[in-house]
Amino acid sequence: MRKNKRVWTLGASAAVMLGLGATAFGLSNANASTPDESTATAKHPVKVKVVAPRRGDNAGVEGKGWIVDLKLSFQGKTLAQTGYNGLQLTGPAAHNNTAPFPGTFSTGRDEKLPGLVVLDSTTNSTLPGFSGPGTNLANLFNLSGVTDRTPHSTELWDTWIVGAPIVGQNVDTTLTVAVVDDLDHDGVYNDAPAVVKDLDGDGKIGAEDLDRMGVASNIVTVPFHIDGDPA
Repeated sequence: MRKNKRVWTLGASAAVMLGLGATAFGLSNANASTPDESTATAKHPVKVKVVAPRRGDNAGVEGKGWIVDLKLSFQGKTLAQTGYNGLQLTGPAAHNNTAPFPGTFSTGRDEKLPGLVVLDSTTNSTLPGFSGPGTNLANLFNLSGVTDRTPHSTELWDTWIVGAPIVGQNVDTTLTVAVVDDLDHDGVYNDAPAVVKDLDGDGKIGAEDLDRMGVASNIVTVPFHIDGDPA
């Protein structure tokens, strides 16, 4: 049974809360443990946990309909220091930046969680706003909120239902997630880029490039498969 699984019930409009995105490299053992279990440390005060997809999952329908579910734990950080600045419930078309919890819906840095980077190794560059695997997909997330607060820590939850096959169908892919470090030293995690560059010059964009940029968290990579079959 999957641990920490959350079910979000958004009503009839949930069917149109569409997103975009994914990731690639290769599939590894479906029973291997995901590399996101380490606790926050002085070097990485933020812990990222990817609840879904899981390593080795066969997710989605016709390349869409899969979910990215994240838990972000900030040790020794107030809510303001996390960069979080408001609830959001958003999506494409009529759901973009509307009440009751408005948030913009596009590729790039998420204005509600501006330190978060979400990459997918098979993201294409054919659609407007997409620049291939370096595209930060964080601003496509639909639902963000505060799940726990103490005097010494803050926990946020962020969820995205992927509503278009922008990273392919019937393809092996890899999701890469991290929180970028406080690069401008203003005391807030709000420095995620819209597009991650190939900083190590290997022709690929992923965990190594995020590490070179500077991260406040562990870097989680999740290889899985995007199903291309219909329901």
